[in-house]
Amino acid sequence: MLAQLPTALRDLRLPLRLKLWDGKQIDLGPKPRVTLVVKDPSLVTQLAHPSLDALGAAYVEGRVDLEGPIEEAIEVGDALSSALLGDESAPVEPYAAHDKRSDAEAISYHYDLSNEFYRLWLDRDMVYSCAYFETGQENLDQAQQAKLRHLCRKLRLQPGDRLLDVGCGWGGLARFAAREFEAEVYGITLSQAQLELGLQRVAEEGLEDRVTLELLDYRDLPQDGRFDKVVSVGMFEHVGHANLPLYCQRLFAAVRAGGLVMNHGITSRFTDGRPVARGAGEFIDRYVFPQGELPHLATMAKAISEAGLEIVDVESLRLHYARTLQLWSQGLERRLQKAAQWVPEKSLRIWRLYLAGCAYGFQHGWMNLHQILAVKPRDDGGHDLPWTRADLYA
Repeated sequence: MLAQLPTALRDLRLPLRLKLWDGKQIDLGPKPRVTLVVKDPSLVTQLAHPSLDALGAAYVEGRVDLEGPIEEAIEVGDALSSALLGDESAPVEPYAAHDKRSDAEAISYHYDLSNEFYRLWLDRDMVYSCAYFETGQENLDQAQQAKLRHLCRKLRLQPGDRLLDVGCGWGGLARFAAREFEAEVYGITLSQAQLELGLQRVAEEGLEDRVTLELLDYRDLPQDGRFDKVVSVGMFEHVGHANLPLYCQRLFAAVRAGGLVMNHGITSRFTDGRPVARGAGEFIDRYVFPQGELPHLATMAKAISEAGLEIVDVESLRLHYARTLQLWSQGLERRLQKAAQWVPEKSLRIWRLYLAGCAYGFQHGWMNLHQILAVKPRDDGGHDLPWTRADLYA
C-alpha cells in the first residue's frame, strides 16, 4: 500500500498517520500526533497536490476524518501542503459584484446559523470580533470587555453622544457604549437572528431608551450628519473591494463635521487583495464567508481618505486576533457534543477548521487586523481630538 502513495508524499517526514479505508495504517514520520482517516480511496492520489482548500473540503464533505487535537491537525496540514506545493500564490480574482440581495444572503448564511451555537464559544456579550489583551493573560470575557472599552475610548465617547454602530452583531458594543459611556446608540445589522437576540438583550438590560437596533443595509443609512461618532467592527470585509468607496462615503455623510469614524476589520497581507495562498482563501469563501473580500490596509486607507475622512490613528491587532481565535476554537472543542445539537455535522466540521485555521493564519501573518480611526474635518480643518493618545491609557 505504501507503494501506491505518491512519491513526494512517501518522502515526507511528518507527525502524521494515514489510516486507510481497508484498515491499514501508514506513518509518514515518527510519533504521529495526527491521524488522517481516509474514507475515499481516490483521495490518496489527490494528496500529491494537497491544497488547503482540497484538504479542508475533503474533511467538510466527510471523505476524511481527523483524529488528534484540531490545532495540531491544522499545523500538520499546512506543513503537508507547504512541503508539496511550496508558497504558490493565489490568483488575483475579479472582484465580486455586491448588491443588497447577495450581501443579505451572504450575511444570513454565516450569522443566522444558530444563536445557541455562537453562545457556546463566544464571551458573555457574544462579541464576534477580535478581543484586546492588555497583558496577554486575560480570559475571553475580560479581553472582549477591554476591546469594547478600547474602541469607546478611541472614539472619545461622551455622555449623550449619538453613536452609529454599522454591523452591530448581537449588540454587545451598542449596549456597552450605552451602559458604560451613556451614549445614544443606533445599530444596524443584516442578520435577523442577531437582531432578535440583540433586541432581547437590550430589553433585559433596560437600555431601550438609549439603544436602537434595526435591520438595515449600510447603503440606506441617513446621510444628514446626525451622528457624533461612527463605529464599524468586522464590517468592511463583507463590503467588497468594488463597494469600498461607496461604503466610506456613506460613513462620511452619516457623521457630523468634527466627528470620528472607527473601522475595525481584517486586512489582507497582499496589497492587491488576493486570497491567502494554497487554497486557504478559497476554502473560506466557499464554506465560511461567501463573497468576503479582504482589502489591504493601503486599499482601505485610500477609500477612507478619498471619501473625505482624515485618518488619525492606525493600530494592528494581528496577534490579539490569533489569541481570540485560539480561545474561540478551544471553547468550541470543549463543547463539541453540545454544538452538534445546534448545527448540522457539516457546519460543525466547517467551524472546527475555520476557527483553528484562522488562529494559525493570524499567528503566522497570513492576514492582519487593523483599527483605523478617522475624523471628518470641519470646514476650517479643525477637529476635537486631543494632542496626544495619553487619554486612552489614563
